[in-house]
Amino acid sequence: MDPFLVLLHSVSTGLSSGELTELKFLCQGRISKRKMERVQSGVDLFSVLLEQNELDGERTELLRELLVSLRRLDLLRLLDDYEAGAAGRAAPEEQDLYAAFDIICDHVGKDWRRLARQLKVSDGKIDAIEVKYPRNLMEQVREALRVWKSTAREGAAVPHLVEALRACRLNLVADLIEEDQQARGLQRENESGSSTVSLMSWDAPSTRASS
Repeated sequence: MDPFLVLLHSVSTGLSSGELTELKFLCQGRISKRKMERVQSGVDLFSVLLEQNELDGERTELLRELLVSLRRLDLLRLLDDYEAGAAGRAAPEEQDLYAAFDIICDHVGKDWRRLARQLKVSDGKIDAIEVKYPRNLMEQVREALRVWKSTAREGAAVPHLVEALRACRLNLVADLIEEDQQARGLQRENESGSSTVSLMSWDAPSTRASS
């Protein structure tokens, strides 16, 4: 079964009736009144959002926004686990970028606005992020990075993050990312080496000393 659908089912199961009501209220501008009247569960709500292309396995921002509004950290962890799994299935460069994101979220703190401006995220988008996640600093940082990645597209790469961090004099965070990147590169080399089957032992038949 699609891992994203499994996630949505798990989230739906974890919702109370009051929380479902709150989610329906938050989605009023996205779902017509007629469709909303048929929503009796979280699965129903998510199904409508999927049908309307408001939500999918690669665009989880709305789901995160809804769970942040509920302050359900346990369900947010499920989403984090799903996104980590998606990152694990991504190309190596994409995995490296997500790893750098995690380090920045853990260490940048309130300096995220300065970093966002260095990454050319507009003040309007920065203000919108603060409104969207008013009491969640880590989500503010992560959303700023998402906005930058979406805007930069192919230009969103780890070296650009490191350069921006150093320009903001956040050298410790830049150093942590570079160290992590080196470790990840070595790990990939080792995994590649271990997966290569040596044929040397098959080049010649083994011989035994005759007694």
